[in-house]
Amino acid sequence: MAETISGFAISWNRPAIIAGLFEERFARGAFDRHLAQNPDVAALWSHDQSRPLGRISNGALKLRSDNVGLYFALTPDPNAPLGQEALATVGNGTVNEVSVSFTPVVEEWTDDGDMPKRLITEARLFEISLVLGALTARTPRLRSAEHQATASQPSGALKRRCERAAFFSTGVGRGVATPSAVCPRRPAPSHFTRICN
Repeated sequence: MAETISGFAISWNRPAIIAGLFEERFARGAFDRHLAQNPDVAALWSHDQSRPLGRISNGALKLRSDNVGLYFALTPDPNAPLGQEALATVGNGTVNEVSVSFTPVVEEWTDDGDMPKRLITEARLFEISLVLGALTARTPRLRSAEHQATASQPSGALKRRCERAAFFSTGVGRGVATPSAVCPRRPAPSHFTRICN
């Protein structure tokens, strides 16, 4: 049986601070509408399109949305050098995060409190990536590159902050992954799912 790397790429309603500018969360089921359209989401090495690990259409990537978050199971080709690298570095803990690339479709902004807040209620998923680095120290990390929201738009101080960070609208969220064939599943910690330590 081939080794599988799996975990929760996004945990619903878990806050992430984006570049110190705003807090971002995903509502439960934020990807459901897009996943129902059977998109051919890819799995990449560190968001590098020249380094694919698998995709839905070849059966190497499986995604599901449940009451915890967006769950993924990736079975990289163990005969390919990149697949071997992914399994080895995730297996030994060198690479222990996963990141998603998405575009928000519907989002809600609030400008109360110390920091503006964005709640993404619907989003389109493009790819997941095994990654090393993180944008923030402890929470799932979400990063954006292009703003395409159709819900309420930011205003006032929030708008100014977002304009300064315009590259933070299509996102990247991080979780933790390890080979599930090697170690049994365990419950999720507060900010991401760790399959094994």
